[in-house]
Order: sequence, then C-alpha cells, then structure tokens
Amino acid sequence: MAKVLRSYLASAKLSSGDRSGLIFSVDGVKVFDDRKVALQAQASWRKHKLPVITLHEARHTFASLMIRAGVNVKALATYMGHSSITITLDRYGHLLPGNEAEAADLLDALLAVVPDRAQGNAVRAL
Repeated sequence: MAKVLRSYLASAKLSSGDRSGLIFSVDGVKVFDDRKVALQAQASWRKHKLPVITLHEARHTFASLMIRAGVNVKALATYMGHSSITITLDRYGHLLPGNEAEAADLLDALLAVVPDRAQGNAVRAL
C-alpha cells in the first residue's frame, strides 16, 4: 500500500473511534461508503480540472502505474485481489516491458557471448 494511502486510512480509522482493527466496515456499518467516495473523487477531479474517471478506471490506472513503477506481476495480482496471476497477465500483460522483438534481441545477446567455434555445443548445453 502506498504510504500516502496508508496515512490517509490510518487517519480515517483514528477519527472513526473504532478500535476493532477493521477499516471498511464495523458490525455492518460502513466506514467508507463507496458511493460517497466516488462522488468525492469526481468533485475533486473537477475542482482540479482533471478528466473525471470512474473508480474502476482509477483501479486500472493504479495497476498501470504499478507496472510502470516496476512492481512484479505476482505482487500486483495480490494488490489487485486477483485469484490468479493469469487474470493479471491477461488484463495488463500488454503493459509489461518488453515485446517479441526485445525478447529476440535478448536471446541474440546471450548467444553472442558464446564463442563461434563452440556455438553449437554451447547452445545444446543451454
């Protein structure tokens, strides 16, 4: 969790007066109302003259930023609450660094370090 979000949630938790350890609900009473959060987000984006996006779009933005920051896909799958890393890869795989051409270049670079006269044997050994 990002430090800024952790700090915000801790502050909200302290101000709620609840000591149960739960953040989003206590005995069925919502501490955070998702509809209220969506309305507050929209108001804030408008105030700052930003494009208004849905919370679901914000979730995708979070995932995209995490990938751009270099977070590994397994960790991202956990953060996103995906039941499988496959879901994360299917949804966000196109954003991962590298592509087919880069992969071919990496393999070429690996094979280039093998001396020419022993290349056939070295490749078989790999």
